[in-house]
Amino acid sequence: MDKDSNKATFLFSSGMVIVVAIMLSVAAISLAPYQAKNIRIEKMKNILTSVSVTAETNETEQIFKQFINQQIVLNSKGEEVKGSIVAFDIDLKKELDKIKLGQADKQLFPLFICHKEGKTFYIIPVRGKGLWGPIWGYLSLEGDMNTVYGASFGHKSETPGLGAEIETANFQQEFIGKKIFDEAGNFVSVSVIKGGASSTDTHGVDAISGATITSKGVSEMLKRTLDNYIPYFKSRKSS
Repeated sequence: MDKDSNKATFLFSSGMVIVVAIMLSVAAISLAPYQAKNIRIEKMKNILTSVSVTAETNETEQIFKQFINQQIVLNSKGEEVKGSIVAFDIDLKKELDKIKLGQADKQLFPLFICHKEGKTFYIIPVRGKGLWGPIWGYLSLEGDMNTVYGASFGHKSETPGLGAEIETANFQQEFIGKKIFDEAGNFVSVSVIKGGASSTDTHGVDAISGATITSKGVSEMLKRTLDNYIPYFKSRKSS
């Protein structure tokens, strides 16, 4: 075959494409377990961050087991679900999307309980939408199931210096000490307020300058997600 012919060029190009595709597939399959482990470790770190516990990558699992003493699965009524379902493995996005499918009664919500320094903390995963994509995080409450102890937020594609600031310690620390219930015991959540929250506002934090939509997204994320846990907290308080 003439090596300079169009046919030879086409066959060579096709062969290279096939070889590269096979190599990429093999690499993806072989690396999949490591990627899954990294995602799992990162999730553990984020949960621990919400209760001010840090861990190096090689010790994350050990520290997670040390501080996260209990994992609970709740149904849409705030009742504990017994069985083989593991709270850590629940995909919150899929559970929240069940509302669109008319399956709200089949939703499951994970709750992580931490014991640290003789105190109990409740860690709630949250998820919402920012300006350019999904935002998520974890909010921890003190033993009164009302006072915010810590927060950890993440995002996929928010603007650096603007919406991406939700991932910074400065923004997350604003939530510490805020309340999700008012004095009458009504759920009000915590809101990110444009123009700044009053120093006496126990339910508001300052919005990020220039990131109005992302700030609103955080407020909506907290109220919509936390609302699913309120029946459980109220039942625990009453008992």
